[in-house]
Amino acid sequence: MWKEFRPAIRFVALFVGIYLVGNILYGVYISSNDNRPDIVTKIVAHQTVSVLNSCGFEVRDEVNSTGPTVFLKTGNRTILNVFEGCNGINVIIVFVSFLIAFRGPPKMYLWFIPAGVLIVHASNIVRIGMLYWVAVGHQRYFYYVHKYVFTGVIYLVVFALWLFWIRKTNGQRSASSN
Repeated sequence: MWKEFRPAIRFVALFVGIYLVGNILYGVYISSNDNRPDIVTKIVAHQTVSVLNSCGFEVRDEVNSTGPTVFLKTGNRTILNVFEGCNGINVIIVFVSFLIAFRGPPKMYLWFIPAGVLIVHASNIVRIGMLYWVAVGHQRYFYYVHKYVFTGVIYLVVFALWLFWIRKTNGQRSASSN
């Protein structure tokens, strides 16, 4: 019976192990920033501002001097606070953990992990931009859209990437076993 479930147990153990190590390392990194926003959060906020400005909004980013956030502002009004949890790193850790645990040809890792990280990152920038739009024009829906809709959307992107990975690696496996 052990032999039958061994691949599944191996996958789950590897996934959880990589996820935990990734989150512990990320936690140490975040803690090292004291009460300031980390560089990834600053970059994500700045890139979101660039996208919003190119869409016609007048937005600027401002590092919070008293906490680990970056403000997205219009005029003197703070519209969004971008926290470290908004930078997409945790989602990327989940994404990469799955890929490594599922296994695949080494050549595929070389292009798919960076491509997938870029897709997740771009999706996150769009997510924050859409949250800005909701905060400006539809504030009463902000909590639900932030908590449920856009969180679900970002994980759907990851799920779609996983499905692509599974299909590609299973195709590679079946081609190499023939």
